[in-house]
Amino acid sequence: QITSNLDVFIRRFNEIQYWVVTEIVSTTNLTKRMSLVKKFIKLAAFCKEYQNLNAFFAIVMGLSNTAVSRLSMTWDKLPSKFRKLFTEYEALIDPSRNHRAYRMSVGKLQPPVIPFMPLLLKDMTFAHEGNKTSLDGLVNFEKMHMMAQTMRAVRFCRSRHLVLDPPSPKNENEIRNYIRCFRTIDNQRVLNSMSQKVEPRRS
Repeated sequence: QITSNLDVFIRRFNEIQYWVVTEIVSTTNLTKRMSLVKKFIKLAAFCKEYQNLNAFFAIVMGLSNTAVSRLSMTWDKLPSKFRKLFTEYEALIDPSRNHRAYRMSVGKLQPPVIPFMPLLLKDMTFAHEGNKTSLDGLVNFEKMHMMAQTMRAVRFCRSRHLVLDPPSPKNENEIRNYIRCFRTIDNQRVLNSMSQKVEPRRS
């Protein structure tokens, strides 16, 4: 299947997003929960720095999930520096005006970049389904141009290899295994109920 890698990539996006939510609502201790939110904001910062915008979006969307955003005691305890940073990140993933903030930001980057894939797929679907392939028996070049533009964006993102000299922690295998099998709950109702348990709604 041609799109099998793409399917895995999209699945991974959802997995990261729900892993963030699951970890936070599973942490009953308030200080530890705040510390975890802080770690996830730091992780988002690393993803942004290394231009892995797909993972960046997944983490920020996880932190914006209603089960997490309603935890006012947790967010109140968070140092203002991190709250400010998170507000900036939320502005970057804001979908208004067809993701204008993200598009402007990604347009300034040099490869390699891991783009926010769901948006590229949305662009292609929109170009494909919103325009006829042929008009009066002639090829609709306008549509082909729109499709090619998205493909060029993908090719540009991967036109250079990522050269990294990552630190090699002693427990590297342990970390790899953990990352390969995240513990995730993707049922929003279950996550909301776990969130209510750790921080009951104030009357």
